[in-house]
Amino acid sequence: MEIVIDGLKIEYKDEGCGIPLLMLHGWGSSLDVYNGIVAALSDRCRCVRLNFPGCGNSDTMKTPWSLDDYCNLIIKFIEKINLDNPILMGHSHGGRVILKLAATKKLSPEKIVLLDSAGLIPKKTFKQKQRARNFKTIKKVLSLPVIKNHSQALLEKARNHYGSADYNAAPPVLRKTLVSLVNTDLRDIIPNISCPTLLIWGENDTATPLEDAKTIEKLIPDAGLCVLKGTGHYSFCERPYEAHAILRSFIK
Repeated sequence: MEIVIDGLKIEYKDEGCGIPLLMLHGWGSSLDVYNGIVAALSDRCRCVRLNFPGCGNSDTMKTPWSLDDYCNLIIKFIEKINLDNPILMGHSHGGRVILKLAATKKLSPEKIVLLDSAGLIPKKTFKQKQRARNFKTIKKVLSLPVIKNHSQALLEKARNHYGSADYNAAPPVLRKTLVSLVNTDLRDIIPNISCPTLLIWGENDTATPLEDAKTIEKLIPDAGLCVLKGTGHYSFCERPYEAHAILRSFIK
């Protein structure tokens, strides 16, 4: 299914019936990441999931987006498909969007589910800090007026070497968007979230570390954390039966 919002074609799926549930995927992922959860919940939920711009068959935005742009997209999407006050579920970047929506009261969901959610700027390791310093030094040198017109290929090579896999895989407009998103920290507004919030997290998640989950749990007054042993950033896919049982208990 497709819908047009602000000139962008957005791909989505609408399955099952019952409690409205909106599912937002993570960066570089797609709505298909929720196939298992939809199968587990479609007997009790109207499961709606969309592909963010630049993912799946959704159009890519023309200019870089901020987190607020993603929030505005979701508000307009909910209105257009008549999804009445859905439970919000988000993985990684999808969770970051939900945190901002709920904390700023742009939406007032009855419940929230965060799956290995982004939203905090994690502490960088010494190695990560060193890589960042190295790239900044190289970029500064290659941007000097004397050689700037002849150094673009070298600068791009440096970006590919020092950038993350998500950054390198993205086209320029999404690269700039990603930089904006990962430098957004929501910890100051997260305490404004008042609805019951379930956190499902991978014990060995390196993209959004378990320490982030513990911080978010402490910041949200009515939050509970379930840790899936031996799993990483896609914990709900790695241990689906456990994740589905937890979700079915939370969404009644």
